[in-house]
Amino acid sequence: MTATPVLDALPTGSRERLLRLGRDVSFPAGALLFEEGGRADRFWIIRSGSVALSLHVPGRHPPTVETLGAGDLLGWSWLFPPYEWHLGAEARSPVHADEFDAATVRVLCGEDLALGYALAQAVAGVIAHRLKATRMRLLDLYGPSASRPMP
Repeated sequence: MTATPVLDALPTGSRERLLRLGRDVSFPAGALLFEEGGRADRFWIIRSGSVALSLHVPGRHPPTVETLGAGDLLGWSWLFPPYEWHLGAEARSPVHADEFDAATVRVLCGEDLALGYALAQAVAGVIAHRLKATRMRLLDLYGPSASRPMP
């Protein structure tokens, strides 16, 4: 398993319980893993490859707001109702990952409160990072300086 901040944040025994729920999956380059607004019923920890996260912008091609790679958590919307994806995700290269069923992990979090708390804290850190990255990318693309030529 690739080192990942999310897994590293979990208590050792809890981490092992979570990892037993994962299954090995692969996606070819160009595969759409999920679309914004779709049902968030799983998540992944990327072992290799890259995944582009994109945001729907009416009247425009969805811009890539961040690219994820080995060790990154792909998907956080599975943890919070209404369990709908907030971004889209597409494999930019062949991807190998551990996939987790969201409902099963939520049950485990209810049974293992230390795991649930640590996982929620780790995912909250991911959300904060992604919101900042999305904001910065959108400012780059659509902010006032994006429409002005550079001097």
